[in-house]
Amino acid sequence: MSTLLVQSRMEMLRMFRNVYFIFWSLMMPVIFYVLYTRIFTTDAVDAEQWNAHYLMSMTCFSVMGSSIMTLGIRLVQERVHGWVSYLRVTPLSDVIYFGGKMVGQTTVHLFSIIVIFTAGYLINGVSLSALQWVGCALWILAGSLPFLALGTCIGTLRKVDTASGLSNALYLSLALLGGMWMPLDIMPSWLGQIGSWLPSNSFGNGAWAIVSGNVPAFRDILILTAYLIVFMLISTYIRSKQKEA
Repeated sequence: MSTLLVQSRMEMLRMFRNVYFIFWSLMMPVIFYVLYTRIFTTDAVDAEQWNAHYLMSMTCFSVMGSSIMTLGIRLVQERVHGWVSYLRVTPLSDVIYFGGKMVGQTTVHLFSIIVIFTAGYLINGVSLSALQWVGCALWILAGSLPFLALGTCIGTLRKVDTASGLSNALYLSLALLGGMWMPLDIMPSWLGQIGSWLPSNSFGNGAWAIVSGNVPAFRDILILTAYLIVFMLISTYIRSKQKEA
């Protein structure tokens, strides 16, 4: 357990020292939040509800990006630079190696959630009940699991440039088509249909439901669970093949 804690702490320190992570995971969502709630006119009927809704969108956007890009690219970098090969001659097991990454990443996600929730309160005075704040935080932490699994899939790529390009494309596409930047209702119907089956839409749906006083839909839980299983199977299969090679 102590080894896992030390490994997790090292992962957290590495992420917080990464300017790229700070910008994409914390600054970008807050900038978007200010743009779409304080500067651009959205003609929202209920401004308070829109401010809370968009705050959840940007928090999901932040956590999703950290899961896909930060984790995936770092896994590739460590393998390409020989760090993984070095660790294999030490007593550190694969379980502790990946466990440390998951614990460290989840702790950083919690920090991101607190920072962005605080920004929403300070910028627009977003007011939710304690149960809604905690419920949204827990949903976002749990809902990030499929994206962490997707990050491990990206982490199986052989080149950092390829991983960086693919993770950027996936991250921005999932955010746009999942309704995190704009509601699916204003997109062409065929695009909205595609978006409704993406994990990013189900991820946001759960948080949006909680700020509206509802509970996450069972359909969204099923979709996120299905994506989690698929991404884990793909990641496990590719890693087993790479070990055999």
